[in-house]
Amino acid sequence: MNIFTIVFAFLAFSGVFIAIQAVTAKPRQDLIAERLAQYRDHNLTLDEIELSLPFSERFIKPALERLGSLLTARMAKNRQVVLQNKINLAGRPYALSVNGFEVFKVIAGIIVALLGFWIGGLVFSTSFPLRLGAAGLGFVLGRYLPDVWLNNKIKGRQKELRLALPNALDLLTISVEAGLGFDAAIGRLTEKFKNALSDEFAQVLNEIRLGRPRLEALDDMGRRSGVEELHTFIQALIQSEQLGVGIAKVLRIQSEEMRRRRRQRAEEQAAQAPLKMLFPMIGCIFPTLFIVLMGPAVIIIIHTFQHK
Repeated sequence: MNIFTIVFAFLAFSGVFIAIQAVTAKPRQDLIAERLAQYRDHNLTLDEIELSLPFSERFIKPALERLGSLLTARMAKNRQVVLQNKINLAGRPYALSVNGFEVFKVIAGIIVALLGFWIGGLVFSTSFPLRLGAAGLGFVLGRYLPDVWLNNKIKGRQKELRLALPNALDLLTISVEAGLGFDAAIGRLTEKFKNALSDEFAQVLNEIRLGRPRLEALDDMGRRSGVEELHTFIQALIQSEQLGVGIAKVLRIQSEEMRRRRRQRAEEQAAQAPLKMLFPMIGCIFPTLFIVLMGPAVIIIIHTFQHK
């Protein structure tokens, strides 16, 4: 085991540990609230509260935030806005911010670069420039992987919102027709379901309780979700509220419309299935079938020419 392997193993372990601590750590305000709830009979000073926090909250996370601020200092404002919108579309996984995501990309790049340098040492053991090239390629790849992960989170969250929307509309319709107000129906929805859509409605309820107008909170939810069906539903609610149309009737119509759209989307995906199956069949099934059918004939022809 050479020195490069030891250094690679140490740095990779340190990077993974720091990333896990930074991602899985609870928000600072929640931790302080937990400490105060445990010791609400005692008068704690700020220093005591600070010392009661774990090491990751007292040192690692502030250091990573400062590093992220340095990384995003020269980033264009519009790029920061685009990245923040993508993080919001993904549901802010692990309470990520723009600074934290940039640090995550750098850590991933360093880890993959060290991995590339180590693999390059196994393949090109006598060529140090090639090992450096493999490390550089690994760094570029490592910085790209978090973007792929974030895009997958966005697609997964939007798919979850689309699938949960018809059932949520059914529950809202039944609740409103049973006599509940719309805010109470949303509260019933957040209690019944635990998914991305219920989280969005829970955020709307919190904003309404803090004094934000209901229509404005709903409109913001429709825009930040990135789901066309949800945005259309929110706009229909806003128009019904402004025009004085009964909300129960609107919910019933929107519920039926969502069911129809889901059925149409399923039929569309079923129609695309034969085309999607064509390329795997050409690349995998047909060659195997040709070998099975033509293999014996080829063997017979070869033996015939050998005997002649």
